[in-house]
Amino acid sequence: MNKKAIGFLATLSMLAVTVFSFGGASQASEFNFAVTPKIPKNQVDKEKSYFDLLLKKGEKQTLEVELRNDTDKEVEVSTTINSATTNINGVVEYGANGLKPDKSLTYNLKDYAKAPEKVKLPKKSKEVLKIELSSPDKDMPGSMVGGITFKEVSKEKEKKNKDAGGLSIKNEFSYMVAIVSRQNEDKVKPNLNLTKAFPGQVNARNVINANLQNDKPAFINQLKLNTKITKRGKDAALYETTKEGMQVAPNSNFDFPTPLEGQELKAGKYTMHILALGGKHEDGKFKDDKGETYRYQWEMTKDFDISADEADQLNNSDVSIKKTNPLWYVLGGAILLALLGLLIFFLKRRNEEDEDEEDDEEEEETEAK
Repeated sequence: MNKKAIGFLATLSMLAVTVFSFGGASQASEFNFAVTPKIPKNQVDKEKSYFDLLLKKGEKQTLEVELRNDTDKEVEVSTTINSATTNINGVVEYGANGLKPDKSLTYNLKDYAKAPEKVKLPKKSKEVLKIELSSPDKDMPGSMVGGITFKEVSKEKEKKNKDAGGLSIKNEFSYMVAIVSRQNEDKVKPNLNLTKAFPGQVNARNVINANLQNDKPAFINQLKLNTKITKRGKDAALYETTKEGMQVAPNSNFDFPTPLEGQELKAGKYTMHILALGGKHEDGKFKDDKGETYRYQWEMTKDFDISADEADQLNNSDVSIKKTNPLWYVLGGAILLALLGLLIFFLKRRNEEDEDEEDDEEEEETEAK
């Protein structure tokens, strides 16, 4: 793993639900416990506060994490181990998040790292939790990456945080320690595939998603994406967006959204165009529009269709699209018909009155003769 990958990982390795912690131990008022990884002698970079290990094929190692309870009550902590994934913001996540592992993931950390599911910490105490890590017994290129998440098991918080309506509002805080395991330090070139494009929504707003897959056991760092959506066979951009500074976990995929900014989706045949740059570096041979250089570049296209039903369904649920109630058209039409009916009635009545007046005048003329 290169220095930039390690730098990104260090930044994110202390990720909590709403708290970031960059020290060797988690220490926040919302936590009733602290976590300190015990860095082993075979750590690649001993300055890092996560586990970055070089293990031979089939080698096993016990990792240790110190859990400390400084409170006057017992604290129970749960643990979960997960493989690294990438979210829609282009941020690597090391904890549980509901994202499915990518099909290209051969070595899932969940299968090679084991730890007690729960541990009880007596008041004012310390416990050392042991994680049994194994390196695959087959040749493994690149990195196996994931993390172990620590979260307090507490029913008290649910009771204390009930609002007046009786709803349970839980402020859950967790602490995560990243784990990187390699069998060698050979560099693996990352890769980016555009697997599909499809309409969807983010925060109840229409987007067109591009599912991007890194099918190699290496990070893509400093990823910059430019997306352009056109009518199929046309060059004019209907929607486009640019985002940079993202990171993609090894063997992971994510849906990158292009927002429609309040525009309605229309049924039709479209093409997604993507220019992607990764691995920003001074010796890179690919330049962006700002003159920044990158080591990797990918140009990809993918055709996709939007059906009328899809467009209607998404447009109806998009909160940014101004909608007109069909009832107003019905009422407006009814009022127009009523006015038209009244107009015809008055015109007809007026004509009848005019005819009566003419008849009276003719009778008067006849009598006068």
